[in-house]
Amino acid sequence: MNPFLKPSPLLRAGLVSLPAALALSLFSPAHAHHPFGMGDSSALTPLQGLMSGIGHPLLGPDHLLFLLAIAFIGLQRPRSWVLPLLGAGLGGSVLSQFIPLSDVVAPWAEALVSLSLVVEGLMALTVASTAWLLPLVALHGFLLGSTIVGAEPTPLLTYFLGLLIGQGALLLVTTSWSKALLERLGSQGQRLGAGIWIGIGMAFAWVALID
Repeated sequence: MNPFLKPSPLLRAGLVSLPAALALSLFSPAHAHHPFGMGDSSALTPLQGLMSGIGHPLLGPDHLLFLLAIAFIGLQRPRSWVLPLLGAGLGGSVLSQFIPLSDVVAPWAEALVSLSLVVEGLMALTVASTAWLLPLVALHGFLLGSTIVGAEPTPLLTYFLGLLIGQGALLLVTTSWSKALLERLGSQGQRLGAGIWIGIGMAFAWVALID
């Protein structure tokens, strides 16, 4: 390998931490809401439901970072995970329509979602099994779906469609880029990324509980 093309530790750190830094600078986990505010989900139009479904996973930093981390946790066949992850996320969103999330439980649910970043960091360190991805993305889906409880059937369906589009597009990008990213980062960069995600997840969980 050309020594001038070999990624430096600084480059590895930048590749891993830049998305997290951007998300942290723009959002906080307490403000992971829909583009249309969602003060009254029953008043949503179908188009607003679709746009909210596409935007919500991207506007919530914990949801966004969870999906981005799939690129560097070291899945053997990352593209094969796209459909199962989408199915688990949609299943969690549908389940949330039948099990309302109370205000008392909501901060704890937000904290659990944030701690999913910690679990992903442990996956990258091969401490936790990648099988945890499916229940974790279902948890994310549950929280994403809980914000639209009470909506009319058509906006609800378009919201779910938007979730599939937004999350599906991001999963296709992260899984397609996974092998190239891991080659660029190397084992040291992967461990660094795992540490960053663990720290962010713990910080988000703490904020969710004390906010």
